[in-house]
Amino acid sequence: MKRREFLTCLGGAATWPLAARAQQPAGRIYRVGYFAITSRERALHLMKAFEDGLRSLGYRVGENVVVEYRFADGDMGRLSTLAADLVGRGVDVIVAGNNVNIVAAIQATTTIPIVMASSADPVSAGLVASLARPGGNVTGVAQDTGDEQHAKRLELVKDALPNLSRVGILWNPDFAPNPARLSSMREAALALGLTLVPVEARGPDTLDQAFATMVRERAQVLVVLSDGVLFNCRGEIGVMAVKDRLPAIAAAREYAESGLLLTYGVDLRDAFRQSAVFVDKIFKGAKPADLPVEQPTKFQLVINLKTAKALGITVPPTLLARADEVIE
Repeated sequence: MKRREFLTCLGGAATWPLAARAQQPAGRIYRVGYFAITSRERALHLMKAFEDGLRSLGYRVGENVVVEYRFADGDMGRLSTLAADLVGRGVDVIVAGNNVNIVAAIQATTTIPIVMASSADPVSAGLVASLARPGGNVTGVAQDTGDEQHAKRLELVKDALPNLSRVGILWNPDFAPNPARLSSMREAALALGLTLVPVEARGPDTLDQAFATMVRERAQVLVVLSDGVLFNCRGEIGVMAVKDRLPAIAAAREYAESGLLLTYGVDLRDAFRQSAVFVDKIFKGAKPADLPVEQPTKFQLVINLKTAKALGITVPPTLLARADEVIE
């Protein structure tokens, strides 16, 4: 149920005059390589968003632009092979959806332009030299803007559960931005009178132990520090959180759709639509090194009332009124 329209300010492509957006060199067929750690089924909504972005810029998918899709189906070991395959096919640009995919693309090529459709803290992760001057062959969209988002999620879960004191943090220590994220969350937790219980999870085979640890440590809620691996496990995390009676919060709305109580962050579909703007600029001759990485300025709050009812939680009306979307 929509509470208000979520308008992204990632870019101004939607406001460009149609004629300007439709100017493409005649007769040229461009080739985009798109690959992800997840499965095709789980990526369908993001694939559609990316293709919608291309169409809004005057491209005809399957006619003057061809998208080569590759999916690892959750197997990180396949990413390097998929990236190498796209490089070998001579695509004009590679679109990669999160840090693990981006790293695989960077390792596969230093010459083909790479567009980050949704990167987390790309500077500290070593994906670009800076946001203003990325350098190299990588640019695109960042979906993680730093400390403020992590503090805001703690504030929101505190608003939903005023008596909260112990917060479990599910995090992947192999994900480069996570130590800094965890440090900033400790500062925010201190200001809110919360105790953090960090629990490591590197993949689906570690989730059972991670949840057992959080239950043993008396965590009252769960905050997911999302990365490509845990995002791909969001369905399992949603089921386990409800089973263990742990209200859970994360960044992307896809987690709320998978059963977490609430999410606060950017809409990934908008980020993937915006990545098409970078692809268009590169097709027209721009170099990735000269295209600043764009950051979001609008975020959405999604609340899953079905999960709230399953957990016996009454979400305060004031918090519901602030939601961009409520899942019932």
